[in-house]
Amino acid sequence: MLRILLIALLSQIFSFNFVQADDLKDLVLTQREKNNLRNSITEERIETLIPGLMRREGIDAWVLIAREYNDDPVMMTMVEAHRFTVSRRTVLMFLDHGPEKGVERLTISRWGVGSFKPSWVPEEEPDQWKRISEILSEFNPKKIGLNYSDNFSITDGISHTQMRDFKAALPAELTSRIVSAERLSIGWIETRIPSEMEIYKDVMKIAHGIIAEAFSAENIKPGITTRQDLLWWMRQRIHDLTLVTWFHPEIDIERSDRSKREIAEGNLDPDVIYKGDHVHTDFGITYLGLQTDTQHNAYVLRDDETELPASLKEALRQGNQMQDILTSNFKVGRTGNEILKLTRAQSIAAGLDPIIYTHPMGLYGHSSGPTIGMWDQQNGVPVNGDYEMHANTVYAIELTALVDIPEWSKEKMVMKLEEGGYYDGKTVRYIQPRQTEYFVIKPE
Repeated sequence: MLRILLIALLSQIFSFNFVQADDLKDLVLTQREKNNLRNSITEERIETLIPGLMRREGIDAWVLIAREYNDDPVMMTMVEAHRFTVSRRTVLMFLDHGPEKGVERLTISRWGVGSFKPSWVPEEEPDQWKRISEILSEFNPKKIGLNYSDNFSITDGISHTQMRDFKAALPAELTSRIVSAERLSIGWIETRIPSEMEIYKDVMKIAHGIIAEAFSAENIKPGITTRQDLLWWMRQRIHDLTLVTWFHPEIDIERSDRSKREIAEGNLDPDVIYKGDHVHTDFGITYLGLQTDTQHNAYVLRDDETELPASLKEALRQGNQMQDILTSNFKVGRTGNEILKLTRAQSIAAGLDPIIYTHPMGLYGHSSGPTIGMWDQQNGVPVNGDYEMHANTVYAIELTALVDIPEWSKEKMVMKLEEGGYYDGKTVRYIQPRQTEYFVIKPE
């Protein structure tokens, strides 16, 4: 039923091939519609993902504990969408009774939490910790997973005091069964279901639409518009569309040697966008619980130009080639560091100069899963880069191609690209078409 309703809703809201400037405001759901859709997706995720992930990691009791304003990042992806923080001390518990009986979900909290079964009556048993201990003692799990991790911040949600008091409440034999739920949490965070991907296509389309608006003659007035003008226009556009972002946009200007000379000779403001500028953005939105992270490029034509310079076309081509090499190395079970090593070796052999820094993305922007390089760690990333790739995961395919174009500059041109890509276990497909052509701005 959810799938039918979702497809019907999105066919009405997102029936477009390319977002036009005046269309964006009509493509965002109302607050109530957003809330209801997100809750439906969360319920479907819990139903379909939790049993398999718990059994994959061998954890038969998963306990998540958080306090108001000190939230567990994993728990916040499971509670109702309208919550800004949990209430008092909130405890969620998954108990796996096996394939036939399934996974029971409980909340041992003062207030109910979504579809989690309320399992504590404070008027009957005032001690919350004692009630938690009673439930676990009765269930008698082999492994009790808690969200603590040395290396993955999203999966390190339990505080020191909550861990201390939880352990103190349990009998010794159960305390000895506590394990880190790091891998279970990562599995939950990184895995996408089909309903999410139907939404994700349109979330990404809105983000691309805002970039297209920004990279237009309407919003870039050469000699007038500054970097700050443009990035704050993007922030305001997000706000006006009732959206939010998870990071502040960036606008960078890369200039040819000719442009640098002109600015220096004319004593011009380098923060202003001029004709002949290569303009780059790093931009993302948060919508329906999903994140985007995109880097696109634009060029402002000079008066004597009618099309993009060939040198910039070549730079983008090399960046696209590097993307192809990177995504061809995605393989289930292969670690981020292995993918990084292969990609760099193949790129260099092809005459490219790569910097690879691709990261998991989805419920969080810089999410948990296999890290594939960092801009300052091109020989591998300890621990996080050793995590293996799984199917049905999303990545920000992020990289830089350093391109030698003497006619543009004596220094290598920096071609930065970033696109959301979905890996189904066999191939990578971009959630929306990647940038293969510049936004070319013809001044009015």
